[in-house]
Amino acid sequence: MSKACAGCRDDIALPFDFKMAFQPIVDMADGRVWGYEALVRGADGGSAFSVLSKVSDELRYKFDQAARVMAIETAGRLFAGRDLRLSINFMPNAVYEPMACIQKSLAAARRVDFPHRNLMFEFTENERMDDVPHVQRIVEAYRKLGFWTALDDFGAGFAGLGLLARLQPDLIKIDMELLRDIHQSRAKQAIVAGVVGIARTLDIEVLAEGVENDEELTVLRAAGISLFQGYHFAKPALMTLPTVPLLSKPMAVRAV
Repeated sequence: MSKACAGCRDDIALPFDFKMAFQPIVDMADGRVWGYEALVRGADGGSAFSVLSKVSDELRYKFDQAARVMAIETAGRLFAGRDLRLSINFMPNAVYEPMACIQKSLAAARRVDFPHRNLMFEFTENERMDDVPHVQRIVEAYRKLGFWTALDDFGAGFAGLGLLARLQPDLIKIDMELLRDIHQSRAKQAIVAGVVGIARTLDIEVLAEGVENDEELTVLRAAGISLFQGYHFAKPALMTLPTVPLLSKPMAVRAV
């Protein structure tokens, strides 16, 4: 193992337990669940912060490895052969070698027969990336392995369009603050329309996260977005897959 992956060594034990919650990503154009995001939770269902606040620099790599493996193995059991994507968060500022540190994730995928094409790794724009070229190498390595990559919280972070131009992920998740009450804001509607147009030109999928009501959903669908995530569809469920009541209702015709 390379020196950069010293934090991944097996002799470091995590002094806390955690679990995974799953929140659906919905494709409203097809009226189906497209995939699920795996979200860290405390062993008792506590918040992600209750877990992440315990992750010291020494434990960062060990935790990252353990979280990926738990997400993949749990999803492999819960998905039961269904063609669903699993989205996993990773920390872009973790200094590690992509191909060395992905091996445990690959092994977990083999154990549960989880196809590479259905794994998506999210990196957030809210955390400053100290070494963007290194993140580019991670994206390129993951793409070669057949994974999806996603830029989370787009529109709320440090680098914005410049980061999008350099990384060109497979998917961007528009930040929920930009979408909140978008039906009442012409400015937000114009910005989202611009983002959707740029993404379409670059062959990048767009997902609207944090959607909370029908009004927001209607405007976002009219903007050409079909992938959604948020409490309007379902809250995360601990170690199980929540149902999506909205999908049992008749689907409106997608705006063009």
